[in-house]
Amino acid sequence: MELSILIARTISIIYVSTGIAVIIGTLDYNKIVKGLIDSQALNFFFGAVAITAGVFLVEHHNLWEQNWTLIITLISWGLLLGGILVVIFPKFLARYNQLIKNSRLLGAFMTLFGLLMGYFGFFK
Repeated sequence: MELSILIARTISIIYVSTGIAVIIGTLDYNKIVKGLIDSQALNFFFGAVAITAGVFLVEHHNLWEQNWTLIITLISWGLLLGGILVVIFPKFLARYNQLIKNSRLLGAFMTLFGLLMGYFGFFK
């Protein structure tokens, strides 16, 4: 459970800070993804980092329990599979980016999700 708390705290800080930056306009998610799509090297690097993080998290936090830690397990598998897709199919991010029309809405979702993970990591 200590690992779950550490991961929840890390996810919380990343998502809340990124979400707020997207909401206030200092970070444009669509431009970031476009930059990744336009650069084969960055696209590969992003995929490799996602695979590395995914493998680490799946190896150390593959808990299929019916509680909040399942969220971390699903994120772990998502990172691993998403990273593999990005490396094998570099245009995968372009398709994903087409789904995101409203960056501020994404920022609000990220902030709320980060607060939820912060609740589990810092207060539960």
